[in-house]
Amino acid sequence: MVKHIVLFKLKETLSPAEKADIMNRFKTAIEALPATIPFIRDIHVGLNENQAEVWDICLDSSFDTLDDVKAYAIHPAHVAAAGILKDAKENRACVDYTI
Repeated sequence: MVKHIVLFKLKETLSPAEKADIMNRFKTAIEALPATIPFIRDIHVGLNENQAEVWDICLDSSFDTLDDVKAYAIHPAHVAAAGILKDAKENRACVDYTI
């Protein structure tokens, strides 16, 4: 099994209300993906509550293989959900590892 962990930092120029709206829309869209992408084994989006930390969003997901992660990355439903962050994202970090 492969864990796919992604952290997102949103732009500081966004107001708290804008950030909250974007983060909640992203969470809802991503967590709905298993209904459309059957090879997602598990997926959760955590919204950071600790403002002293750098990252705003953590996506934690599981797939059977790295090929499944790659297919997920280009799946149209995922691309649409990820598009929610397109103009709001300042930075992204990702780790894929086998468990």
